[in-house]
Amino acid sequence: MPNSFDPDQTIRPEILALSAYHVPPATGMIKLDAMENPYALPPALQDEIAKLTAHAPINRYPDPSAVELKVTLREALAVPDGMDIMLGNGSDEIIQIIAMAAAKPDAVLMSVEPAFVMFRMIATFANMSYVGVPLNNDFSIDLDAILAGIEKHKPAVIFLAYPNNPTGNLFDADAILRIIEASPGIVVVDEAYHAFADASLIDKLTQHPNLLLMRTLSKLGLAGLRLGILIGRPEWLIQLEKLRLPYNVGIMTQLIAKAVLRHPELLLEQAAAIKTERSTMNKRLAAMDGVEVFHSDANFILLRVNGAKQIFQTLKQRGILIKNLDGTHPLLEECLRVTVGTIDENAQFCYAFHDIIKNH
Repeated sequence: MPNSFDPDQTIRPEILALSAYHVPPATGMIKLDAMENPYALPPALQDEIAKLTAHAPINRYPDPSAVELKVTLREALAVPDGMDIMLGNGSDEIIQIIAMAAAKPDAVLMSVEPAFVMFRMIATFANMSYVGVPLNNDFSIDLDAILAGIEKHKPAVIFLAYPNNPTGNLFDADAILRIIEASPGIVVVDEAYHAFADASLIDKLTQHPNLLLMRTLSKLGLAGLRLGILIGRPEWLIQLEKLRLPYNVGIMTQLIAKAVLRHPELLLEQAAAIKTERSTMNKRLAAMDGVEVFHSDANFILLRVNGAKQIFQTLKQRGILIKNLDGTHPLLEECLRVTVGTIDENAQFCYAFHDIIKNH
């Protein structure tokens, strides 16, 4: 007689209660929902990569330490002397490694709300308690509230995105430094959108022993490579490396990232084009009746409009996919988030969006 196994008897209840991170299908759509760089690499660089990958020893495991890639990254990112680099299969893996390492009994992971949803989800994965401190109504940090939260909960880890996702704004740098100084544990600053913000805390690493900094190449046009980067003091990274799975950064990722990073001007040109389009989109959206547009230092724009859910669905029916945030947090009521795409994609979105709200 076959056994009848019930996942409810084996899987942790907090995992059973979770909803998986949802990535909607986007085939054939104008895809403006995931903060991707819309531009392909130039043909000459594509040809260079094709030759590299044609001869890649994919029958062998990759360099487990990605030594050559780290040398390239150290120069490209201007990593301060005395700091080490750890690489992840995207930033998500790095967040998970940090949470797993800090997950002592009753340990707390803290962030602000609304923030990157994976901070909360990975706290649950790692069996950590999660504390989210609400932002002010203008999406700035409520410094008094977060300092009170630190005093009460003594968090092992605090994650702050700079700029923040999904709001797009840069938090006050002095407020972040106050949080770092007050924290009894690690403060991880996630700079995924650094290229669009013209601001970074990388120069603060040498001054604050509990500060770690995350970067990624995903928003720069290499999302498909899944390369996350953690920068920090060797005493932290030596311990975190123990949790990194062997060979987590594949041969293709190492080869292609090295090749692209030899041409940093190309990535900077694309980032500049995105910033220019962001400004154009801001003006067009702000001129529309009934639309509130929030300032963004990232490669996306957060906006508020009545009937956000219905507008999102109507855009989807017209083949344009953005992100509906209405219902995800009280501060995001009636909010939508749109990634800055190409000139043509942005024009099609703005035309369709204006047409929908005009007849809504």
